[in-house]
Amino acid sequence: MAVEVLLPKIGLTMQEGTIDEWLVPVGAAVAEGDALLRLATDKVDVDVEAEAGGLFHPVVAAGVTVPTGSIIGWLLAEGEQPPGTAGTPAPAGSGASAGASLPPLDGTDAGGAPAAPSVNGTAGRLLSSPNARRVAGAADVDLTAVRGTGPGGRIVSEDVEEFVTAHPVDLGNPVPPGDSSVSPLVRKLAKERGIDLSEVNGTGPGGRIRRSDLDAVTLAPPHRDAAPPHRGAAPRPGDVLPLTGMRGTIARRMHASLQEMAQLTHGYEVRMDAVVSLRDRLKEEWADSDLPVPSLNDFLLKAAALALREHPLLNATVREDGIHLLDGIHLGFAVAVPGGLMVPVIEDAVELPLPEIARRSRALAQAAREGRIAPAQLEGATFTVTSLGGYGVDFFTPVINPGNVAILGVGRLRDGVEWADDRPLRTRALTLSLTFDHRAVDGAPAAEYLRTVGDLLRRPLRLLL
Repeated sequence: MAVEVLLPKIGLTMQEGTIDEWLVPVGAAVAEGDALLRLATDKVDVDVEAEAGGLFHPVVAAGVTVPTGSIIGWLLAEGEQPPGTAGTPAPAGSGASAGASLPPLDGTDAGGAPAAPSVNGTAGRLLSSPNARRVAGAADVDLTAVRGTGPGGRIVSEDVEEFVTAHPVDLGNPVPPGDSSVSPLVRKLAKERGIDLSEVNGTGPGGRIRRSDLDAVTLAPPHRDAAPPHRGAAPRPGDVLPLTGMRGTIARRMHASLQEMAQLTHGYEVRMDAVVSLRDRLKEEWADSDLPVPSLNDFLLKAAALALREHPLLNATVREDGIHLLDGIHLGFAVAVPGGLMVPVIEDAVELPLPEIARRSRALAQAAREGRIAPAQLEGATFTVTSLGGYGVDFFTPVINPGNVAILGVGRLRDGVEWADDRPLRTRALTLSLTFDHRAVDGAPAAEYLRTVGDLLRRPLRLLL
């Protein structure tokens, strides 16, 4: 019996997705759990696995954007024909059909003409990675002329770069005579991103600068005393930045958050002397161990989670029938990425020792910045922590992540002054900014939560457990 392949709904806010690439050929036998397609969503790109076995028959072309729940293919038994094609939402088992289709399994196109074979061995389909297609588009390269060196002849971005080097074209920024360390494509991308190639360390053969080296520069955190690097093609006066993809999702969610909630923010100064001292001790004591030394943000994450256990009104969600206090404490933390931000989630954070929180926060942040985080790791936050301290910000008013009733902002660590017996005493302090939904939480309980977080940070040994 034919089994429908539906476009999955990844997360509560996903409305549509783009089939970036089919990962198996038409008619190929797949087993349950095999990767079928690469799906691009407003948050992340992810491989979608088959939920059953059978012969695969896609009915929507790669590159098409369809709503969640759409039928995008079939898994068939031997000799079985697909019930039809589909590109519009349809309930499971309906067999509804509409929309674009791919060539049928007999190797002909929609009009009965033979389908064009690919150059890397898979009839009717050119095996290439999404990154290779983006690089080829930037360099105006026809992928059918590129030899793939990836698995099964798949074309990867390095293949495109090598092709451009071997077949130089006028990209508006030619390689100077005698300079073979930079390909025309890399030179073009560097110009678009405003990167000085003389400051880039090449990791290719003989120190050759590759596209990945530019990406490393683009994604590198800014030095404290240096101007921030360009992130992608720098926006210029007169540009129009479309509200699509991640940027559009952020715009819609933040606008809806402010429209639907009664938000206000408390500011609260916290002494961090004990945390700074404890962290310095841990650097020495754990130097020869595998334990990660927690950052200041890791201490704050743990304190925020423990305080939620004492103040459950802040770990809640507002629904039509009332305020629901949530059982689990799943902590989201904001990570800046090119084009926007992501909020990875540390599940059951209150139950984790501080070194494990440090390990998970680093792994999740790195995965988010590298674009390989799984959608499940971005869902389910019951409370969020966001920091702008690394940018020199003392105080700000964060906007609540829809579905939560509060978010904690963290400012920069700075020198403070406290008076002791008429003598000024230098301290280390930062300001917390708690934005809360006044529909669910009043000002006094919100202030009590901040005081609990401050008490935990003043006696941080309890946070290690």
